[in-house]
Amino acid sequence: MNYTELTEKLVKRCLALGADAAEVYLETRRDLSINILNSEIETIEQASTQGIGFRVFAGGKMGFSHCNEFSDKSLENTISRAVAFARLSTPDENNVLTDDKSITRVSNLFDQGISAQPMDKKIKMAMDLEKLAMGVKGITKSAGSGYGEGEAEIFIANSNGILKNYKASGCSVGVSVVAEKGEQKNTGGEYCSRVFFSDLLPLEEIAKVASGKALELLDPVMIKTQRASVIFDPDVSRALLGGIISAINGERVLQGASFLKNHLNKQFASSLLTIVDDGTLPGKTGSSPFDGEGVPVTRNVLVENGVLKSFIYNVKAAKRAGVRSTGNASRGGFSSLPGIGTNNAFVLAGKSAPADIIAATKKGLLLKEVTGYGIDPVTGNFSGGASGLWIENGEIAHPVKGVTIAGKAFDILNAIDMMGNDLDMNRTNSSPTFRVADIQIGGK
Repeated sequence: MNYTELTEKLVKRCLALGADAAEVYLETRRDLSINILNSEIETIEQASTQGIGFRVFAGGKMGFSHCNEFSDKSLENTISRAVAFARLSTPDENNVLTDDKSITRVSNLFDQGISAQPMDKKIKMAMDLEKLAMGVKGITKSAGSGYGEGEAEIFIANSNGILKNYKASGCSVGVSVVAEKGEQKNTGGEYCSRVFFSDLLPLEEIAKVASGKALELLDPVMIKTQRASVIFDPDVSRALLGGIISAINGERVLQGASFLKNHLNKQFASSLLTIVDDGTLPGKTGSSPFDGEGVPVTRNVLVENGVLKSFIYNVKAAKRAGVRSTGNASRGGFSSLPGIGTNNAFVLAGKSAPADIIAATKKGLLLKEVTGYGIDPVTGNFSGGASGLWIENGEIAHPVKGVTIAGKAFDILNAIDMMGNDLDMNRTNSSPTFRVADIQIGGK
């Protein structure tokens, strides 16, 4: 079936059935998931799915319906439901569709070789990874290992003449293990996710990181409540980064539910903090030629040297704000309406090696695990449970568990005084190691 022709044809059918404007979002995908526990296969799941979402406007009112059957009758009924829903909803002058027919050329998004790899090889990878992690002294139990992959093709067309499509793929492998010592238990995990199968990291490297995370927090020592430096490991930096991204969501800003709503083009953080969202990066799982509404993706500097430079928008939120979409319409698939999200968001790397940041810290916590909500995007309050490694005179002294860290986002973000050079661009919402000079740490 020619899906390009089908989406174009279905847009016309939406108009014929009473819509003033229409968007057709078609998705086909194949997913594989392999889960291993104690050298035995727990589950192997493989599924191929397809579906179409219809978003229609009638008299400024929006209706949405979707289906996963492509028969003429099913498609006709689904469109009719969408039009009927539109007539029942409330008019909104911001219900518009993009008319940008351009497309961003992004390379290396699809690996046709993933599906060609034998199933036995993928199962063996997950089994070998678990075995390697379990082979480290002090590791006593497996919490499971796994391999996953997915391939998808997206087609989008609308009544403004948009007609676009692209293919994307991804694969991942990961493991989680438990370290025990007396009554103590601690879990550690690591995974690797890539567009291309051949780019997955060596299993030995993944296993070493996972087992190291499980072992490093054994024999913790409780510290006193105090103010000290906190070094954010890349794995936990999203506790800060995620809160900032939520706060610059254009819809949230319009609702007044953002602690950054009045800070556009103003300094709100340390000059060491620059945040970029780039959906054009070749070979990255967050990249694509266009967003969930067909708007071409770009490289957006969100925060530059501590100055808020841009909020992020989809088409509707941008229309309400009187600006253009930033290419940040996110979509959970054919069954969902466009939301707002980042593509490949990351904190720009600094000049300091992580070891040098530790060496420069007289007293502080190398934060390895956090629980709680991080930065509240509405109030800007930061709090959460914390575990990590205590630093004395530039050296790791002992593990720490069961403490809390808390403060105001503006205070914390302005206190960033060292930025690491260890940015891993293969992580989602990635950041290098960075140090906050002074945070309240709650202990005994």
